[in-house]
Amino acid sequence: MERLIIQNLSKSYSNGVKALDNVSLTITNGMFGLLGPNGAGKSSLMRTLATLQLPDTGKILFDGNDIVQNPQLMRSQLGYLPQDFGVYPKISATDLLNHMAILKGLQNKNERNEQVKALLQQTNLFEVRKRSVSTFSGGMRQRFGIAQALLGNPQLIIVDEPTAGLDPLERNRFHDLLNEIGEQRVVMLSTHIVEDVNDLCPETAILANGKLILQGKPADLTEKLKGQVWCKEIEKAVLSNYQSSFNVISTRIVAGKIQVYVLAETAPGEGFKPFYPGLEEVYFAALFGMQQRTKEGVSC
Repeated sequence: MERLIIQNLSKSYSNGVKALDNVSLTITNGMFGLLGPNGAGKSSLMRTLATLQLPDTGKILFDGNDIVQNPQLMRSQLGYLPQDFGVYPKISATDLLNHMAILKGLQNKNERNEQVKALLQQTNLFEVRKRSVSTFSGGMRQRFGIAQALLGNPQLIIVDEPTAGLDPLERNRFHDLLNEIGEQRVVMLSTHIVEDVNDLCPETAILANGKLILQGKPADLTEKLKGQVWCKEIEKAVLSNYQSSFNVISTRIVAGKIQVYVLAETAPGEGFKPFYPGLEEVYFAALFGMQQRTKEGVSC
């Protein structure tokens, strides 16, 4: 079932920046990963889907309803965790979540209290429910952010860069939580952290410079790149030579040594070994291809 359909979406700002350039996506229930570097347009897309801003052109349909024409319908079915989630000081988790539930239209006190209690338990915050949210760690605050996003049982959840700055343990807890809530609804995960998408999302898309440059299942995308990535350990002093002579898509420091990863149909030179790509190599190869096309367009 196609639940969220984005058609030819474009958005420019008054400073001349074209944040979204003819973006089209079709998304069903489950986790969907939107990858891209900072400034790619991910947050602009999330804000547009959340009806916080209007697109210049294009359509957004959710369950067949045009949310550009009827934004209130989307708001009633939306849970949103923005990149910067602020909280009121000196208010307990229970009171703040209860306050947000009222703002979201949950007027029945008993039903509201039950939902608040259940969400605090689901996000593993029940034991600290009387503490002020402003005293929470980064991971606890993000889990509270998911709790408020789930108020009212929304059918579309948007999370924007949710694991940035979290320690590995909190990141794993957050992954488990996202995986749990993504079974019966659409969950869009917007991030520049490739590992988050690789761990959680059966479908992904890569956004760069406001354009959609790649979309598919991570396993399929990595399979298509198989046999085209080569690796070699080099000295730091010759890195610039390799970058000018080969299609270097990324570099990595391993045990103090620099490893270069090169895109080529055959072995690009002496000492290169074939490297089985993961989603990270797919991501870097897609960005590299985008940069090359941009350069060619400028030179023309």
